[in-house]
Amino acid sequence: MRNKGLLATGVVLSAALAAGPGLAANLDATSTVDAVTVYPDGATVTRVIALDLPAGDSTAIAKDFPLGFDAASLRVEGDAGAKLTIGTVDAKPPRAAPPVNLPEIDKRIEALKDERANLDGAIAAALARKKFAERFAEASPAGLGEKGEARPIAEWRSAFAAVAEEVGQADAAIRDAERKQREIDREVTRLQADRAAKPPSKMEVQIELSAAAATKARLRVTYAVRNARWVPLYDARLDTSAKDRKPTLELVRRAEIQQSTGEDWSDVALSVSTVRTGRGGSAPELRTVIAQYPPPPAPPMAQLGTLADKTARLRAVEPQAPVAAAPEAKRAEERETAVEIGAYQTAFRLPGRVSIGTNDGAKSLRISTAAITPELIIRAAPVADPTAYLEASFTQGEDAPLLPGKVSIYRDGMFVGSSRLATAGKDETVRLGFGADDKVKVERSVIKRNEGSAGLIVTTAKIDERAFKTTVRNAHDFPVKVAIQDQLPVSENEEIVVEMLPSTTPPTATNVRDRRGVTEWVVDAKPGETKDISFAWRVRWPKDKTIVIQPSG
Repeated sequence: MRNKGLLATGVVLSAALAAGPGLAANLDATSTVDAVTVYPDGATVTRVIALDLPAGDSTAIAKDFPLGFDAASLRVEGDAGAKLTIGTVDAKPPRAAPPVNLPEIDKRIEALKDERANLDGAIAAALARKKFAERFAEASPAGLGEKGEARPIAEWRSAFAAVAEEVGQADAAIRDAERKQREIDREVTRLQADRAAKPPSKMEVQIELSAAAATKARLRVTYAVRNARWVPLYDARLDTSAKDRKPTLELVRRAEIQQSTGEDWSDVALSVSTVRTGRGGSAPELRTVIAQYPPPPAPPMAQLGTLADKTARLRAVEPQAPVAAAPEAKRAEERETAVEIGAYQTAFRLPGRVSIGTNDGAKSLRISTAAITPELIIRAAPVADPTAYLEASFTQGEDAPLLPGKVSIYRDGMFVGSSRLATAGKDETVRLGFGADDKVKVERSVIKRNEGSAGLIVTTAKIDERAFKTTVRNAHDFPVKVAIQDQLPVSENEEIVVEMLPSTTPPTATNVRDRRGVTEWVVDAKPGETKDISFAWRVRWPKDKTIVIQPSG
């Protein structure tokens, strides 16, 4: 019997030892943010977890992930010194746990409550002393002697002083006890808050792992967050001061990054991308658009006839009663989506490592710098403003497009204002204004304005004829190129005829940049030289009608 018992015990131990390595172990893990890619409407964060894995199955539990991340975007990859299989990945808020020092907190609360009860007794005793003294003061001192006789008046004052002293001491004791009770109440409230289970401030991520042998592993956990964004900024620095060389333009790209994800990005590899993750990945599906005659109106109720006729008529009308406004509303939404800029993808990886704290406000980081040789021109539109402005233009030669954003303008080291940069792809022309040029004077004057009628004998039409002269004077000690723009009225009715008169100085370009009627003259002005530009036009329309000349739109 003894041998059988030993044999049975050995079998149980062998089974336990065999089952031991197969039990999944829970491993507490700590993750650190290693890399971040920021988009205009979110970010992708990569955390790194270093583990010492035992052989067999285990579960890594990291409790330091932010609450606001997209759990559906969670992805895990990694490497190890032995074969490693990554199983299920789960994200959930950790359970609210009571504080570790809960027994000490409870003992402290109990002691404070006992102390408060003792103070209640002290307050009651002081109140009794005070009431006794007050009753003594209210009673007549006539019978205070040993035989009930009245005491001398001089002794009354001593009695009153004793009463006042007793009442004062009682009040002081009560105030001191009540003050201590208030302090105790505040301390008890704080301790009760400490003993309550705190709501989770982080997410818990559990990763099931299976290692062929004990090994070190490095996991990379990637997820998306929404409360982050970046916008492009630019510094444009134009140097025009040197006469012996061409002007130079330094264009600095910057990224203004802001995040409130609930986690600090400390010493991370940072990239910014133009991908808009919130727009989805597919183009909208369009529905069929039908052109048809409107359905016939329903007959009056009095003419519907019998119930069978009514039913037949209603059935005939029902298929022809679509809501016409619904497709229009959907098409409008699709058009709004179509005009968004984003038909490309560019990512900028910042050198080194960067730190950006949550809710720290916007942080501007330099992305790249381009040295450009621009073409300079003085541009003015005296019909609206006689001020001459310096403009630099260049061809965008980089593969990465220039994204729309705010530009800080510097001319010869001085800040002259801010502007907006439009989207520009490779080989497109970029124009940037660099402030007013006070040494180029532009004046526009009206030479002729004639409103009347046309016809040899009988008036057949009305006319409006105008002539202008624009004078450009270069006060620089070097030649400049000046572009003057003006407006020729545009007719959208065949009865209204617009013509440019022969006295006009031949323009360099018309309908500039597809703006109808915008006419431009480009002149070269030597130092101290004055140039005149003539511009005249005539509008003719039927005599029995009235027209207005006003800006479009």
